[in-house]
Amino acid sequence: MNFWTRLRGAGPQTDAVPAPPYRAPLFLLRPPAEAGIPFTFASPTLAAPVSQLCTADQFDEPVYRAWCAELGIPADRHRKFWEWAYILQVLRLENVLASGKRALGFGTGREPIPSLLAKYGAAVLATDAPNDVHDQQGWAGTNQHSATLRDLWHPDIVSEADFLARVAFKAADMNHIPDDLRDFDACWSSCCFEHLGSIEHGLDFVANSLDCLRPGGIAVHTTEFNLDSNDGTYESLGLSIFRKRDFERLFARLRAQGHTVWTLNTHPGFSELDQVIDLPPYQQALPHIKLQVAAVTTTSIGVVVRKAENAGG
Repeated sequence: MNFWTRLRGAGPQTDAVPAPPYRAPLFLLRPPAEAGIPFTFASPTLAAPVSQLCTADQFDEPVYRAWCAELGIPADRHRKFWEWAYILQVLRLENVLASGKRALGFGTGREPIPSLLAKYGAAVLATDAPNDVHDQQGWAGTNQHSATLRDLWHPDIVSEADFLARVAFKAADMNHIPDDLRDFDACWSSCCFEHLGSIEHGLDFVANSLDCLRPGGIAVHTTEFNLDSNDGTYESLGLSIFRKRDFERLFARLRAQGHTVWTLNTHPGFSELDQVIDLPPYQQALPHIKLQVAAVTTTSIGVVVRKAENAGG
């Protein structure tokens, strides 16, 4: 089974009883309690991203199909593919896909984003957890961890010469970001910081990732979002599922430090496919937009923060 097939969850059919259709709870519609946090509740688009949830309609946008074509992956309704397209769309809008730009990836595993950035001429430092930390964070057995630079090369995206000239690799613990990672134009992570040990560890990582950026630099991260409750959730050493209120608290913290957060949009999508919940062991696979994890309905959320122009490194 190849890398893309594993991500798509292909496998034998099961006789699992389907989950009841998803119905959006009212807390998703409510503006943040703290005034000043930008908020909207409208069907999100990939073409004009904000801090938003993965929804079915975004998979039908031309920009999604275009990113999948560039990445050499099928334009499936799979939230991991949406995360990559979302990150790349933000980076494109921020002019990071260009020669002379520097980008830092956290927990990159074997994802194709470093190869695509290198194709456009950007210099990339890709990082992944050291082996001992990787095993503690629940990634053992996924075969998605990277340990060397060549684990990240996708030859169908970029030539070997351009990749080796523009991409470097470093082991880095996201809970203890090395002090020498500084002055990047952008940083990103794709569904990683939910594995850092707790909700607080994940929120701290997002805040600390801004230290790696130049003033005005952009951070874009995706993670797990609790679609069921703004109170109870799932939190463990290996996985935490973040609530709306967790992001509100994070955004308030970052705004107080002078950073700019992109508008929070918790619209969960109202199409027929947005009502489908994928159940463990996720063998049915598609659509893989909303899924049940530890009895919590979750999907991916992307958040974007611009570092304050007057902030130090």
